[in-house]
Amino acid sequence: MIESPEFLQFRGTEDYIASAPLVDAVNAAIALERPLLIKGEPGTGKTLLAKHVAEGLGLEFEMWHVKSTSKAQEGLYIYDTVQRLNDARFGDGNVADIRSYIKLGPMGRSFSADKRRVLLIDEIDKADIEFPNDLLRELDEMRFTVMETSDEIVAQHRPLVIITSNNERELPDAFLRRCVFHFIEFPGRKLMEQIVAVHHPHLDAKLLDQVLIKFYWLREQSQMRKKPSTSELIDWISVLLRSGVSVEKIEAHIPFLGALLKNEQDTEALDQYHERGGRYPSEWAELGPRYNN
Repeated sequence: MIESPEFLQFRGTEDYIASAPLVDAVNAAIALERPLLIKGEPGTGKTLLAKHVAEGLGLEFEMWHVKSTSKAQEGLYIYDTVQRLNDARFGDGNVADIRSYIKLGPMGRSFSADKRRVLLIDEIDKADIEFPNDLLRELDEMRFTVMETSDEIVAQHRPLVIITSNNERELPDAFLRRCVFHFIEFPGRKLMEQIVAVHHPHLDAKLLDQVLIKFYWLREQSQMRKKPSTSELIDWISVLLRSGVSVEKIEAHIPFLGALLKNEQDTEALDQYHERGGRYPSEWAELGPRYNN
């Protein structure tokens, strides 16, 4: 029987700035003992959240990075038939002991652990549409059977499961019903200032102002196919600091644009804007009203 989890409450960490609704969603998943499904555009910290939840709760961390070729069973266990065949051919190992060729996957290791863990199932929407449905029983009951040996693996300490999705495809309703859901809204100016402060704690206030003005202006351009994300903003600031670019230069231009924009259509669109005499904003008042606070 799965033990009821001890009372845990996530409050964030020094290195991960989480909004109050996100903290509430994590704690709801803990209280309900349900997977937490996190959506949001790339670069908003979905994957990092799980690592910092583990850190904040003092739990071990297990990660299952899903690919387009991933199968649900791989997260539970793999039967290494190739190794067994090689051992049979060359006389190595005890081929009669099938259990020695069973290798637990991330979910299997989380279930069999002697302490509670945080399990991240990252980018679940990359896999086949049936992938989430194939995990319904395991996520509900926290148990599975190794078919080759008939052994049943039952979680004694129910892991906290965090699942991320980039919205590349719709997830099945039956799967969604079993999850606590949270969409990470893109950070506004004030929250973004706190996030930047974690990575660049001594950033000059005027430089920060100009960096954020240009960043949010880029994100508002309708012709942008891929808007720059938080992670790209952090990288851009690192480049600016290492190159010693002045505040005045950032006021007039957007240096090192390749750190922010990641395809030729977006950089060409910005070049054309500049060639037409377009002016980059240098004051918050020149942006949308939601930034003038």
